[in-house]
Amino acid sequence: MTPRLTPLTQRRLANFRANKRGYWSLWLFLGLFFVSLFAELFANDRPLVLEFEGSYYFPILFDYPETTFGGFLETPTDYADTEVQEMIEEGGWILWPLVPFSYDTINYRLEVPAPAPPSAMNWLGTDDQGRDVVARLLYGFRISVLFGLILTLISSIVGIAAGAVQGYFGGLTDLLFQRFIEIWSGLPVLYLLIILASVVAPNFWWLLGLMLLFSWMSLVGVVRAEFLRARNLDYVRAARALGVSNAVIMAKHILPNAMVATITFLPFILSGSLVTLTSLDFLGYGLPAGSPSLGELLNQGKNHLHAPWLGITAFFVVAIMLSLLIFIGEAVRDAFDPRKTFK
Repeated sequence: MTPRLTPLTQRRLANFRANKRGYWSLWLFLGLFFVSLFAELFANDRPLVLEFEGSYYFPILFDYPETTFGGFLETPTDYADTEVQEMIEEGGWILWPLVPFSYDTINYRLEVPAPAPPSAMNWLGTDDQGRDVVARLLYGFRISVLFGLILTLISSIVGIAAGAVQGYFGGLTDLLFQRFIEIWSGLPVLYLLIILASVVAPNFWWLLGLMLLFSWMSLVGVVRAEFLRARNLDYVRAARALGVSNAVIMAKHILPNAMVATITFLPFILSGSLVTLTSLDFLGYGLPAGSPSLGELLNQGKNHLHAPWLGITAFFVVAIMLSLLIFIGEAVRDAFDPRKTFK
């Protein structure tokens, strides 16, 4: 049995759909993110499937030695080698992905020095190491969005919990917490991230932990205000008089109301996380060297002004990604705005 939506939820969904720019931005962003999740199927230096002498092989999933296809090496097959391709095609066929390059594949068949301009082989050209720009964009978009989503989720949980405790108990707890947040938020975040990232070799999870140290404060003020407003309302006082524990009151009675204001901030927090990661990658203090990164591609565009396709491509990808998130955030804000009604 399909659960029926409440009238309030139906009104919010109607308001969200009424914002056509945000509604279609959501679908476009989800489509791009879905494609990036399966980047290996669209951009890879390994064939999706091949047939050789009546047998089928799936190099995208398994490693096969070169001897499987008539070679003499026991090492994994290098499918980018033209001799290997000719050897396989003599006894069968090869089905390549749409982009026959991975994010770290170097194209040794360039006719001009790297960075090479767009061509039929490399649709958006190559970077200064001969790596395909389309493949790096596809993988870099996935890493950026996953990083932003994880950071937004964890920082939201920490920020909501901190704001709830601070607003519900008030008094000395609220006072001490506010002074701590004022000091902590006054620190130069970007400089501290650069210093910490230069001390320890950065990776995905280490960089996520460093940014989490400062990103959790974005929701504290909103949640704190909601809990301060609601803690003395009649239904909360009645629940407290009936002996309901503070944890239950906070989680079941106040938090659902506080989440209305909180959800409207999430797309903007996500866009801020992506900007911070891109900035660190641009400065060279982000993801490890060689990782597909939008910020690293922007840095290459700055260093190679004679290759404008690098900077232009990275700029448009970042601009479109952030614009979609802002439009989605505006639609979510309209959906939860009690003053707006769908007509």
